[in-house]
Amino acid sequence: MKIIRLCTLALVVAMSAACGSMNAISDGADSRLMLRGHDPVAYFTVGKPTKGELAIKADHAGVTYRFSSAANRDSFVKDPAKYAPQFGGFCSNGLVYAVPIKGETDNFKIIDGKLYMFGGLGSKLFFEMDQERNLKLANHYWDTEVKDADWRWQSWKRVWFSKLAHYKTNRELAAEYEKRFGKKPGA
Repeated sequence: MKIIRLCTLALVVAMSAACGSMNAISDGADSRLMLRGHDPVAYFTVGKPTKGELAIKADHAGVTYRFSSAANRDSFVKDPAKYAPQFGGFCSNGLVYAVPIKGETDNFKIIDGKLYMFGGLGSKLFFEMDQERNLKLANHYWDTEVKDADWRWQSWKRVWFSKLAHYKTNRELAAEYEKRFGKKPGA
């Protein structure tokens, strides 16, 4: 038992070396790039993921954003809270269970003027089944335990050690979706 605890501690220390709760990647000179280089403003103006230019970028909250135009960069710099993805760019449906999972740039939704990312189409559809409730839960867990935590450790903790009472697997959510809508998610 003592060996298991020591191994767990070693894993936590190793994972904490890459601390931070943002869904960022490394790309060239940008070591903490958000949205895989997609322009956050374009989600609002164009309504779809749009790659940003390497030379047009701005830093905010410890991460770098790229933009498809200087005008979009200027809009972002004036009001980053308006355009930055919620929950550090993690999947909004994962946050319903306090599990930060990487959000994908092509699965998003703008809700009340805010950008929300999802890990896949299924995650988005499951979130939308009870959007108001899920948004409240995601905000709660982001504010109370995910925002300031190392995302890897937080995911590991919630998936392996302490699942929330309302936790549902993708299989359970897909069955609920099919029962409610009479079709498989995405069909």
